[in-house]
Amino acid sequence: MSDAPAPEPDRVPGFPHPRETPRVVGQDEAMAEFVASARSQRLHHAWLLTGPRGTGKATLAWSMARWLLSGAESDDLSVPNDDSVARRILAQSEQGLHSVRRGADDKTGRLRAEITVEEIRKLLAFYHMSATEGGRRIAIIDAADELNTNAANALLKMLEEPPQGAMLLLIAHQPARLLPTIRSRCRTLRLNPLTPEAMAEAMAPLDVEGDPVRLAALADGSVGEALRLAGQDGLAVYQAIVDLFGALPRMDRGRAAALADRASARPGADGDPFDLVVTLLDRFLTRAARTGLMGAPLPEAARGEAEALTRISPDDRAARIWAAAQAELSARARRGRAVNLDPGALVMDMLVTLAQAPGAAEA
Repeated sequence: MSDAPAPEPDRVPGFPHPRETPRVVGQDEAMAEFVASARSQRLHHAWLLTGPRGTGKATLAWSMARWLLSGAESDDLSVPNDDSVARRILAQSEQGLHSVRRGADDKTGRLRAEITVEEIRKLLAFYHMSATEGGRRIAIIDAADELNTNAANALLKMLEEPPQGAMLLLIAHQPARLLPTIRSRCRTLRLNPLTPEAMAEAMAPLDVEGDPVRLAALADGSVGEALRLAGQDGLAVYQAIVDLFGALPRMDRGRAAALADRASARPGADGDPFDLVVTLLDRFLTRAARTGLMGAPLPEAARGEAEALTRISPDDRAARIWAAAQAELSARARRGRAVNLDPGALVMDMLVTLAQAPGAAEA
C-alpha cells in the first residue's frame, strides 16, 4: 500500500489549501450577509457559494465553518490561531466538520472526474455518527457542480430532510449545472471578482513566482487562477501568444509550432498544458474583443500586449470579429477533446485559423 498522501482536488498545487488560509480577502459583502444571518438566529441549513473560480469561495466556506464551530464573534469570520477548533481543522481532526470532494479511484489511484454517490453516503454516515455528540455539524462540498446524477439525487434528499443541527456549504463554479431543486433549497452567497488591490493583498503572503501585477491582470480577479498560472509558467506562455499575434498578418510558423509543442506535453501534477494554452488563447481573444470596444486593458499582462491588441482590434467591428473567434475556438477545443485529437495538432490548427480571421488579415 502506498504511503503517498491522498490527492486533494480542492488545492492549487504548490500552494496552501483553503483550510490553511486564515482570512477571506475582498468578499466583505458576502461575509457580512452570513454573519448577519448567524446573529439573527435564523441561520439557513444550506448555503450555495457561487462566483468565478478562484475568487475565494472555498476559503470563505472553510472560514464560515471554523467561525461557527469555534463560537467566535468577529465580524470578519476570523478565529485566533490558537483556538482549539482552528488547530483541529488544520490537523483535519475536527469531528464536527466533513469535506466532500472527488475521491480517488481504488484501482488507478487517480482522482475521479465526478463526485460519486459513495461520497454522499460518507456524508450521511458523518451526520449519523456525530448526531449523538450534539452540537453543530458542518459539511463542505467542493465543488457541488461536480456531483454525478446519483450523488446529486442523494444530496437532494438530504436537503429536503436535513438532519438536526446539520449545515451544508456547497461551492459551485457553475451553479447552472446543479439541479434546480438543489439550488432552490439553498441560500446563495455570490462572490465577485477581486479588485486589483484585493488581489495584491491576497497574493502578498504567498510565494508566487512571476510578476504579481501581470498575473493579477491575466487572472481577471481570481487569486486561484493567478496561482495556477504561476505554477504552470503561464506568463511565459501568454507572452508567446502575444508575440505570435503581435507579428500578424504574418504568422511566425516557428513560434506557432513551439506553442503547439507545448500544448502536446503530457499533463503533470501542476496541470494540463493543452488546457493552459487554450485558456490563455481564449483570454487573449477576450482581451482583444474588449480592446476594440474600450481600449487596451491596463495594466498589461505581457510586454507589448497593449500595442498588439490595439493594432489587431482598433474598433468595434474588430471587437465583434475577435469575440466570434473566441466562441469558435472554445467550441473547437471541446470538439477536439471529445474525439481525442492530438493536442498539438489541434492548437496548430486553431492558430492557423485565427491568423486567417478578417481582423488578423487587416492588422
